[in-house]
Parts: sequence; structure tokens; C-alpha cells
Amino acid sequence: MDSAFIIEKSVVIVVVFAITMIMAMYSTYAERKVAAFLQDRIGPNRAGKFGLLQPLADGLKLFSKEEFFPNTPNRFLFIIGPAIAMTTALMTSAVIPWGDRLHVFGRDVILQATDIDVSLLYIFGVVSVGVYGIMIGGWASNNKFSLMGAVRAASQMVSYEIAMGLSMIALLMMTGTLSLKEISMQQSGLNWNVFYQPLSFLIFLICAFAELNRTPFDLAECESELIGGYHTEYSSMKMGFYLFAEYANMFISAAILSVLFFGGYNYPGMQWMIDNAGVNTANVLGIIALFIKICGFIFFIMWVRWTIPRFRYDQLMNLGWRILIPLSIINIIITGICILAFK
Repeated sequence: MDSAFIIEKSVVIVVVFAITMIMAMYSTYAERKVAAFLQDRIGPNRAGKFGLLQPLADGLKLFSKEEFFPNTPNRFLFIIGPAIAMTTALMTSAVIPWGDRLHVFGRDVILQATDIDVSLLYIFGVVSVGVYGIMIGGWASNNKFSLMGAVRAASQMVSYEIAMGLSMIALLMMTGTLSLKEISMQQSGLNWNVFYQPLSFLIFLICAFAELNRTPFDLAECESELIGGYHTEYSSMKMGFYLFAEYANMFISAAILSVLFFGGYNYPGMQWMIDNAGVNTANVLGIIALFIKICGFIFFIMWVRWTIPRFRYDQLMNLGWRILIPLSIINIIITGICILAFK
């Protein structure tokens, strides 16, 4: 393994982490602007032109606040909870293919931090560890409302991970691979998986909302019942980690949806661009196409938040166990029959 390869991968990892953090930061700004638009308000417009410096002002205010520790015997766990949530949010971005490749300084730079054969399993594994960050934080807060919020979040995420995993089985039966890069490469042009697996996409999208604890699945932190949910007792940087983790996860979820079902970095006419404008130009446009898809999903997630009321907790569990899981199993059966019939 040469030093140039190590430097190349280090730069890609740093850039991916930086983009994830910037997108998470400005998703808070976008959230407030989208909410303002839907509610016929102006939104942030004081810090910088069009309020573009508002996320920086919010971050500076949050991180400069006084650190508060509740009366808890689990001080170490209280600290490590938000750290787990933030770490898992960033780790997920490592296997996402942000583009094909760029020819730079005589080298082909792969626009993916690491390409492993089981990328999809890696994502599910890391996401499942993220539940511990929420559960540990809520339990170590020594607050009954925080604990209730953490229990709700954990049970909700575990329940919907089952349906999400089952929805992926049908997609894997069709693609024959767990590698996100290979799944992207199979969707050249407009040969997108959403046209072949619309039910898988719908189930995955609903489960993504539940995994993100976003409306209409925000039972873990609904203010009218549980104050602030599992992070009620948190302040300053630890609170910021939980909030940043939520928006980083939203960005990563949008990226995974784009890669799995909407072609990733592929766009109509990409091969023509490679033949006529060169590999670098075509692949830069591919990166732009992927980020347009990601921003579209982020807007949709925000739109849903400010449009649809939240479920009751029993409705949330019924949807996961009695509707989405059976639908996922039916989709697997239908996919298997179609594969056998049209093979």
C-alpha cells in the first residue's frame, strides 16, 4: 500500500466528514426557512445575507453555553451517549459512493471513502449501534421524562429496522450485491431501482422517518408530552452533538435513498457526457446530480414535518409490526416469483 493511496483516502475521508458536517449545519437553516415558507413567515434573516450565517451563530451560542450535569451516578455514560450518536452518524458516510472517479494529478481518485462488499450490512450495523447513544443518554440523565423518551426511541428504531431490513432483501434479490458502488453502477441512465421496487422504496422511506425520529414519528421528543425527550437534561456541546447527529443522519438517509433507488450519481445522458466532454466533467456533473437528489429528499423530510401531525404511540407500533413487516414479506415473495418468471 503506497503513501499516495493513504494520502488520497485520508483526503477523501476528511472531505466526506466535512461535507456531512456542513450539510448537517445548514440543514438547520433550511429547516427554519422551509418552516417559514410553509407558514407564510420570513425565517432567519438577521445573521448575514439572507440569514446564511445563522447556523454559525447558533453553533457558537450552543457550544459556549455552560455545561450542566444532572445529579446522576452515571456521569461517564451521560457524556458518552451523545458521543456515540455523533460518531455513528459520521461513520455511516464512509461507504456511500459520492461519484464514480476523478482523474487528478495522474491518479484515478475513487469518490468513496471505502468500498466494501457488504456496504449495506455495514450501514445497518452502524445505525443499530446509534440506538445505544440515545438509550444511554436518556437512562444516564436520571430523569423519568428522558428515560421515557429514550425507551420510545429505542423501541421505535428497533421495530422499524426489521421492516427496513426486510424491504432491502427484495432489492438485494434483484441486484445480487450488498455493495453500494455496484448498486449505483447497475442504475446507469434511468435504469433506477425505484421503478422495479416501488414498494421497497416506500417501506424504506417510511422506516427512514422512524429511524430519524422525525415527524410523524417524533414520539421520542414530542414537547407536549415529554418536554425535550431523551436530551432534556443536556446542554452546550453534548446537546449540540445530539442535534447535529439528527441532521447528519437526515443527510445520510437522503444519500442512501438516492443511491439505492434513484441511481446515485447516475443521470440521463451520462455516457454521452463521458464520450464527448470527458470523464472528469461527466463525473462532476454526477456529483451535482447526486446532491440535487439528496437535497430533494431533505426538503421532502422537512415538508412532511411541517405538514403531517404525529401518530399516537399505539398507531406507530401497529404501523411497524402489523402493516410494514407483512408488506415487506409479501414484497419479497412477489420479487422472488417475478425473478423466477422472467429469468
